[in-house]
Amino acid sequence: MKLTKRVAIIVMGILCIVLLTKILKKDLWSVNAELFKEEFLSISQSVETVNLLNITPFEWDRAYSFNPYTPEDLIYETVGYKWDNISETVNEGMNQIVFLNDEKVVCYIYGYPENNGYGLAFITENYTEVASILNVKDELDFHVTRSESVIYLRND
Repeated sequence: MKLTKRVAIIVMGILCIVLLTKILKKDLWSVNAELFKEEFLSISQSVETVNLLNITPFEWDRAYSFNPYTPEDLIYETVGYKWDNISETVNEGMNQIVFLNDEKVVCYIYGYPENNGYGLAFITENYTEVASILNVKDELDFHVTRSESVIYLRND
């Protein structure tokens, strides 16, 4: 009887550890978004242009900037698979950017630049009806502009 109770306690402990690990574990794209934000916000006041590769602390080969109001299913279809925590933009002023590496999402940026502290906008010759597509081999120099509380990068 004592052995069964001890085994049950051990099993319950293992289950608790597994559940806590899953709850506390952040997804790769979320961790990279935080690292990207740190790099983005550390751009010096005197910098006027920056190469996007110099501030992306992760490997990527393609990025999508989705048009406002693009439905979730079209984003998933464009990217090639579904992942958690994606939202449809509800305003023209929002960012909806997905970085991929080897067909996997490695960074997901979503929200208002005013709330995030930074904004990224790119227009490319490579686009679909739902997104502009930036490849790592494209011209990656972006102009830096600032408002009171936001740093913006634009490639136009």
